[in-house]
Amino acid sequence: MKKLFGYIIPFFFLGCDFTPSTTTENLAPIAEEKLYRPYLHFTPASNWMNDPNGMFYFNGKYHLYFQHYPDKNVWGPMHWGHAKSEDMIHWEEQPIALYPDEKGYIFSGSAVVDHNNTSGFGKEGKTPIIAMFTHHNMDKEKAQQVDVETQSIAYSLDEGKTWTKYAQNPVIENPGIRDFRDPKVFWHESSAKWVMVLAAHDQVMIYNSPNMREWTYLSAFGKGIGNHDAVWECPDLFELNVKGRSQSKYVLLVSNSRKSPNSGSATQYFVGDFDGKEFILDPSFKEELIQKKDFWMDFGKDNYAGVTWQNTQTHAGDKYLIGWMSNWEYATKVPTVGWRSAMTLPRTLSLHPHDSSYRLVSQPVKTLKEYREELKTMESQPIDQEMLLYQGEVAGIEMEFTLDRPHAGKIFFVLSSDLGEHLDFGYDADKEVYFIDRTQSGRVDFSPTFANQRSIAPRFSASEKIKGRVIVDKTSVEVFWDDGMTTLTETFFPTRPMHKLKIKSTNEKGMLHDFALYDLKSNKGENK
Repeated sequence: MKKLFGYIIPFFFLGCDFTPSTTTENLAPIAEEKLYRPYLHFTPASNWMNDPNGMFYFNGKYHLYFQHYPDKNVWGPMHWGHAKSEDMIHWEEQPIALYPDEKGYIFSGSAVVDHNNTSGFGKEGKTPIIAMFTHHNMDKEKAQQVDVETQSIAYSLDEGKTWTKYAQNPVIENPGIRDFRDPKVFWHESSAKWVMVLAAHDQVMIYNSPNMREWTYLSAFGKGIGNHDAVWECPDLFELNVKGRSQSKYVLLVSNSRKSPNSGSATQYFVGDFDGKEFILDPSFKEELIQKKDFWMDFGKDNYAGVTWQNTQTHAGDKYLIGWMSNWEYATKVPTVGWRSAMTLPRTLSLHPHDSSYRLVSQPVKTLKEYREELKTMESQPIDQEMLLYQGEVAGIEMEFTLDRPHAGKIFFVLSSDLGEHLDFGYDADKEVYFIDRTQSGRVDFSPTFANQRSIAPRFSASEKIKGRVIVDKTSVEVFWDDGMTTLTETFFPTRPMHKLKIKSTNEKGMLHDFALYDLKSNKGENK
């Protein structure tokens, strides 16, 4: 089978050390490919990848573009790589879509399907796809100028395969802001205009346009609101139905490159309303922010710059999202040589009432279930300190389960290898947090911050039952607790494949219910 690859497209991060790690030079490429190349997560065929960009759905295909440096396995002159899929799981990498030019590198952005040809780029009945992206001028950066970043567009008349850059770029000049990037565009039906949100240092700026060429500034959001420990990046604004209610709200995503919940890169969100000009926080959500509560889409260290697909949503009005499965603290130093980084699994985002406010919930897209092959099921089983659940390769698995909520001690799963390396994840009842511990998971010495402590996340559900869903794909673990109310995503790099799965309970007996384990690497899941 033709080799398939998948992963995400990030944006530029100032102050990052882009020097390759020397700890990976003794890792033979063939061994690396077999040990670390994921089965289902998108990775580039070779060299560097970060943020996802320009995602749209058209004529039965999901398109994923991504920040890409095709010549080296560290960050460099940014291109837009390209991949497409029929189900957001099985990806086929395409030729590079956008190259750097005299105006600069091609930083992050978005793409829209211009069904009504508002741009005027459509010809001979062909529907234009319009990409909007940040031009980053390296000459100006080196000269320490402020107006380094401007916004430009390109159009495609062959469903995103080839692109023509607009002759009058940029369409938005720099207003005197050093960090001015990552445009995300959507069609706003009420105002019959395109709306764009843009990261501008410590806030999000909102513009609109009738044709994608001429843009008008409308408003700004964010100063003094939410987490500002780092520059804001990769915003996204979209409408979601509220589950169980006959109402909808707008959700604003903003990514922070540093100092997020467990350090490093992560994405926060805000819930409110949008009138075509301004994003206004919902009063109940604002009250929780005032109480110093930050709202993070994922509490793990490896889910960043996530944005949603344009031109598609579920029948329930939910949105599809994918993120970059890495972290700017160590992205250039992880122990892979032939390629660097991967995307998260695509997720479905939904908005749920929670206490007096709202919570953004995420789950893997439904098409993942088509890749399952059942390995083991159990109805109910007591856990007396430790129980072996499966012995065999656990490099590409999914499991679902329910636990009785412990009121003391910990209940957790352990993935381990024959070298004693192990990855732990579970629930700490004493601190009322979920956790992932990769401190003993294998290769961790390439960065002092990769495995310096376990990552933790709060539990938002009050149920006496803990529901979990976990996907492990060679070098990553994505954990969805309480139907996706709390999620953690992290990477790890074992010296040998993990081959044993256990569950452990401390201080009191635990109970495991409705356990199901699936193999994900068979059939369409095979990379080769």
